[in-house]
Amino acid sequence: MTRTALTAVNGTTLVGLLVALGTGTRLRRGRHGVLIAENFRFRMPAGSCFTVGSVIITNRSAEWLLAEERARLFAHECRHVGQYAFFGPLFWPAYWVACGWSIALTTSYGVRNWFERNAGLADGHYPLELPLRPWAVRLLRKEVGREDGRTAPPGT
Repeated sequence: MTRTALTAVNGTTLVGLLVALGTGTRLRRGRHGVLIAENFRFRMPAGSCFTVGSVIITNRSAEWLLAEERARLFAHECRHVGQYAFFGPLFWPAYWVACGWSIALTTSYGVRNWFERNAGLADGHYPLELPLRPWAVRLLRKEVGREDGRTAPPGT
């Protein structure tokens, strides 16, 4: 598979393998050219799994992740593999900037994060929307006013 080859060439799968091996997980073959590192024992990051290159690291078993009722979660993580294939090592700083942006706008690192939205928020068990922080609401109101040709907020 092309994305598996790209993540091997760009080194992100090697990093995923080092994380998996360094944390004592057991590697198993998954579908679509990915590896699953099962029984990850650390609490970070939050959630049941995360992806590094073509390695999906989960705190559960490979069977749990590959079960039919979690097909959407597996697909979400596979979309991250595609992102790693495209961005290579630039995925990490770009992802963290996107996390910061999302947290700045909301209370979640995922809801306004382009990478998580592109991978499918619902499939990754993220809420689809959260309220914006007050400063972001004010900023967006000002931007809407400028688009309408107004310089003052509506009603003034």
